[in-house]
Amino acid sequence: MKVNLTPKPINFKLGEYINKGFELLKKDFGNIFVAFLLCFIMSIIPFCGLLAKGNLYKYLQRLNRNQPASPGDIFDFKDFMPYFMLQLIIFGSVLLLYIPLFAVLGISGALSERNEPNPMVALFVFPYMFLLIAAIYYFVLKGFYIIPLISLKGIKEIKEAWKISKVMTKGNLLSIFLFSVVVSILAQIGIVACGIGIFLTLPFLYTANYFAYEDAIQQIEYDEIIEIGSKNEF
Repeated sequence: MKVNLTPKPINFKLGEYINKGFELLKKDFGNIFVAFLLCFIMSIIPFCGLLAKGNLYKYLQRLNRNQPASPGDIFDFKDFMPYFMLQLIIFGSVLLLYIPLFAVLGISGALSERNEPNPMVALFVFPYMFLLIAAIYYFVLKGFYIIPLISLKGIKEIKEAWKISKVMTKGNLLSIFLFSVVVSILAQIGIVACGIGIFLTLPFLYTANYFAYEDAIQQIEYDEIIEIGSKNEF
């Protein structure tokens, strides 16, 4: 059975993802907590942070579908290369964005040594930092679905995943941003109750994100056999 993707803007259901995230976490908290801890440990390994997250979403998918799943599945390096390339692209892009800032600060430092303060530096730095942060948030939000496209749909080409994610997030950037803020706040409630309690609430960040990813992918995939059958009915 062949499943294809038809990228389109997603109907983003913020409240539904949060509710389903809580339900899944309550349903099997023990296994999810162990998987989260293994994800945390694997993230310590250089260049394995995104891979660990992707594997955790795979695990949550199997768990949600009542398929055989083990927390040990987090240590699966099958998709290492796509995530490695993605991290290199992210690192290179951030470094590229910071080059103008480093250049201006370097010039500013040289002028300071000559006792020649340049007020134009401050006029450049603050607006540039604002634009820099805005650019980083924009690309992070536009690439919201890259990780699930790699882990849940097996897309290996980062360029292809980026193009699909751009289409899926069209018109949804504000909703995705609000969802990320709300989920992050809820996931960190453990800090308020007890410092170490954050480890009990952080797994929710992943369960809520999983449902956002799963629903989005279901909205853009179609089964060719079902599609042919529906056409034959007419």
